[in-house]
Amino acid sequence: MFAAERRQLILEMVRANGAVSLRELARVVQTSEVTVRRDVRALEAEGLLDRRHGGAVLPGGFTRESGFPQKSHLATAEKTAIADLAAGLVEEGEAIVVGAGTTTQELARRLARVPGLTVVTNSLLVAQALAHANRVEVVMTGGTLRGSNYALVGSGAEQSLQGLRVSKAFLSGSGLTAERGLSTSNMLSSSVDRALVQAAAEVVVLADHTKLGTDTMFQTVPTELITRLVTDDPPPHDDRAATELQALADQGVQIVVAGANGAAGGEPGPAAAPRQRGLPGPRRGHPPATLRPAAGHGEGRVADLRRR
Repeated sequence: MFAAERRQLILEMVRANGAVSLRELARVVQTSEVTVRRDVRALEAEGLLDRRHGGAVLPGGFTRESGFPQKSHLATAEKTAIADLAAGLVEEGEAIVVGAGTTTQELARRLARVPGLTVVTNSLLVAQALAHANRVEVVMTGGTLRGSNYALVGSGAEQSLQGLRVSKAFLSGSGLTAERGLSTSNMLSSSVDRALVQAAAEVVVLADHTKLGTDTMFQTVPTELITRLVTDDPPPHDDRAATELQALADQGVQIVVAGANGAAGGEPGPAAAPRQRGLPGPRRGHPPATLRPAAGHGEGRVADLRRR
């Protein structure tokens, strides 16, 4: 593929999705990340897109929200690794809330085998993933359906969460920074996510590396309320994502990193054994959790980010 054709394809992907990782661009155009990075720099010089945190975004400040069809095809390996690891944080018999998103949908598929679990959600996709799990009780919020991400939003959803108390909330979003915490591009979604946070004793954010350092319009979870972040390992060249991880850790967020390919350093390895790295950083008196992989997954390795 000639450089002009390759760059046109990259530009079309970014325009369609709003934000795309270099890893995903390289996969689609069938070339190396080094070549894609060079193409992205050239397109940025023309003002056609912006480079940001291991990927490319639409020019002009805040990242816009992509629709579900586009999101579902982005960073799929990373989301799978994150969901595998996050599922290991859920105990039998717990009551939790799970927000809307493609990563939380992946988590829900893995929660179907946790006996005695109660899941409260405003996501039709999360509920669908658990619909046939005989040992899991699913509680849906009320609200108005938002078709772009199949989530229930509005005052009905928020009111149905009043008085609720669960052990953990699992949330995703459009961006995550140490300065503002988790954010999203939609006002209605942000209001429901804040209500989900208020219902939980601990808040677990699921965000792949492309969202690290990205800031969007509406704050959902301030950094001081995030108990734990489950993410994937940023590419070696992505210094800004690594810096953001360290900044979050410095503010007391417990960081757990899963390798997308299941092996340390991104080397090929068994997909069923995601790598784990944690930084003890208990919040509001919570002791560091003992991380265990989801059923059917191998043991991971734990290390301190501050030694990186």
